[in-house]
Amino acid sequence: MLKVGITGGIGSGKTTVCRIFETLGVPVYYADDAAKWLMANDAGLQNNIRSLLGEEAYFPEGQLNKAFISGKIFNNPDAKQALEQIVHPAVFAHFSAWLLNQKSPYILKEAALLIESGSYKTLDKIICVTAPQHLRIARVMQRDKLSRKQVITRLNAQMPQSEKIKLADFVVKNNLKNMLIPQVLAIHGVLMKKD
Repeated sequence: MLKVGITGGIGSGKTTVCRIFETLGVPVYYADDAAKWLMANDAGLQNNIRSLLGEEAYFPEGQLNKAFISGKIFNNPDAKQALEQIVHPAVFAHFSAWLLNQKSPYILKEAALLIESGSYKTLDKIICVTAPQHLRIARVMQRDKLSRKQVITRLNAQMPQSEKIKLADFVVKNNLKNMLIPQVLAIHGVLMKKD
């Protein structure tokens, strides 16, 4: 079974592209969603996060305090890296268990930090979803109800799109000129002929 990573910067349209693959019967592992779920439900990971960031990382009822965690790591690269070093292995183990239950010719692993985390090295192929910066900004402003300045700050904190493209086997252009479905179908055709 081929393991294919799919990545792209914030607002590039990774989720939309993944949904198209899912309609073709391709199983998709959403690493970012899994990380959030594990941080909220895995007792060992919760203990490690509390040790790293403090008890305030969780509300008294046990829910993840996302605002607190974001505040602790956003402008603190060391804290961010330390958090990633405890979350990424948990996600990798969860992905490995998920993978054992898949039966298709290939699967997708969707992750915003696929390259940055190094997990792309464990995959057979990489798809990068791209979009012009002005479209990405508009999409994220609408989706997350953020100001333009907040979105630009997030964009600037991510690996440049051009760097991700260099490591990609396939590039999906999610702009207003190229239709997504034909691009996905072309990639799907190649991946299904994986000999």
